[in-house]
Amino acid sequence: MVAMILVGLVALIHIYIVLLEMVWWTTPRAHKAFNLTPDFAEQTKVLAGNQRLYNGFLAAGLIWGLVHPDPAVAWQIQLFFLGCVAVAGLYGAATASRKILFVQTVPAVLAILAVVLA
Repeated sequence: MVAMILVGLVALIHIYIVLLEMVWWTTPRAHKAFNLTPDFAEQTKVLAGNQRLYNGFLAAGLIWGLVHPDPAVAWQIQLFFLGCVAVAGLYGAATASRKILFVQTVPAVLAILAVVLA
């Protein structure tokens, strides 16, 4: 049960990121979350749209892993997408902001541990 909650939490984090990138990119909420200026946010709306697709795919994959009827397949799906989140978080922390390590990688690694130990 803990593993499912953590996988669901990682999926929810990515749904929130999708909303930040899709709906709120040019608002103060996204400016604060991503340390953006209003001008930069306006200039990078298309880039944010591309990013939201990737984060949406990660969330969809995690949800797929939660609802798949075969537990063995669900386990593999969850680990694959959690691994993708962890790697993306490491790359983002190295290239964009250390905050990404704590927002993406740490929750993904905790979920990976919970899934493996379940």
